[in-house]
Amino acid sequence: MAPTAEPATQAPKAPQVIAGHPQRWLILGVICLAQLTVLLDNTVLNVAIPSLTRELEASTSDIQWMISAYSLVQSGLLLTAGSASDRYGRKKMLAAGLAIFGVGSLTAAFAGSTGQLIAARAGMGVGGALMMTSTLAVVVQIFSEAERVRAIALWSTVSTLGFAVGPLVGGVLLDHFWWGSIFLINIPVAAVGLVAVLALVPESKNPQGDRPDLLGALLSTIGMTGVVYAIISGPDDGWTATTTLTSAAIGVLVMAAFVTWELRIPYPMLDMHFFRNQKFTGAVAGVVLVAFGMAGSLFLLTQHLQFLLGYGPLEAGLRTAPMALTVVALNLMGVGARLLPKMGTPLTIAVGMTCMAAGLAAIALLGGEGYGGMLLGLIVMGVGMALAMPAMANAIMSAIPREKAGVGAGVNGTLAEFGNGLGVAVLGAVLNARFAALVSVSAASFPAALAAADSAGEKARISEAFSSGLETSQLVGAVAVLAGGLLAAVLLRRAERAESAVVTSA
Repeated sequence: MAPTAEPATQAPKAPQVIAGHPQRWLILGVICLAQLTVLLDNTVLNVAIPSLTRELEASTSDIQWMISAYSLVQSGLLLTAGSASDRYGRKKMLAAGLAIFGVGSLTAAFAGSTGQLIAARAGMGVGGALMMTSTLAVVVQIFSEAERVRAIALWSTVSTLGFAVGPLVGGVLLDHFWWGSIFLINIPVAAVGLVAVLALVPESKNPQGDRPDLLGALLSTIGMTGVVYAIISGPDDGWTATTTLTSAAIGVLVMAAFVTWELRIPYPMLDMHFFRNQKFTGAVAGVVLVAFGMAGSLFLLTQHLQFLLGYGPLEAGLRTAPMALTVVALNLMGVGARLLPKMGTPLTIAVGMTCMAAGLAAIALLGGEGYGGMLLGLIVMGVGMALAMPAMANAIMSAIPREKAGVGAGVNGTLAEFGNGLGVAVLGAVLNARFAALVSVSAASFPAALAAADSAGEKARISEAFSSGLETSQLVGAVAVLAGGLLAAVLLRRAERAESAVVTSA
């Protein structure tokens, strides 16, 4: 039966804008709690790599999929989740996301195999997608433009706090309980966040917003998964193997179909015309490569600390914390928010990402000599993140119309999550390829290679090969982040000059 048409005299509902909400700072706290839930789980998994390798007999590629499955599903759904939050209500989507994330965490905690855990992580990605788009969209709606940079900086600080708290919480839990406890910790946080969201967060939506693009979400998820599968399987199966080439081809073709679909439909999940805005494109490049370097380096760093230096989960968690704590301290002092107006967005992002690249290089070149060089690199990376991340988020949100705040948040989150998955896949593949090239032992992971070694000399060669692989992959990450920073700065500078020329001519 066809739907009944609305009377011609009925005016369309206007998008709801509630900037300057009297409880906006308390609401920001609730939103940050929800955001912390998502990021806590991402980083807590890194310190559990040795436990999962031992207790579930997980290979290196299994571990990469446990991390990437969450990121890929989340990045594939974020833009559609952003459209859904704009159209149907940001509060509804945030509450639904918390509930789904909690159920997924419970399932992951009691997974009996690597396959079950990967599937549970993918399910958690659905909840994470709904939460991440809604959090930043609500921030944009309840804060005026004058306060938005500070609010986004605080939101970003809490996001980074997840990177600091996650390994510490994971270390404490793994010292006393089994690996499943790292997922159970999400449940009380999700429950408290759900109650607070229902009680405090006001509903806001744009009833005339675009319909969710479900086919676009499916195509983007399949396409990204195909590419990442090829990257992860390449070192083991061979870069010219049929499975690797087929997966890569499917990924590229499906992504091309996604772009074609998005250009033709009236309600795309990703409006390709956004990329005509150089400010948007520059910020996009920065977000992807910051996430690439950050997620990839943390994936490698925890293995270096535990496998090579012999630290336990808690000790490793404590030693990864300085990077995130540096970001938190600088953001709480408002350093990034104060420097952004003075330095300008392009220079702020360029300086921040150069610091990140320098920190990655320091970890790669000095980390093998002890923790001192690693500590220096982590602090320098933290300084860079504190400068670059709020500037990039603000650049993306300011390049997109206010009524599409959910889509803007979805773009920011999609790119960050895709960068996370890509960083783990690419830097993990570089590590695996370098390791395999230097040792003759065929094993699914570094611990398995050590167990198969027949002599102390062979074990030493295996450890040296793994260390060389870590160094090479960190340097690859440093080059990628530096290139992204320079590209982002150039595009943003061009955009500012174009805007100035338009204003002058007017």
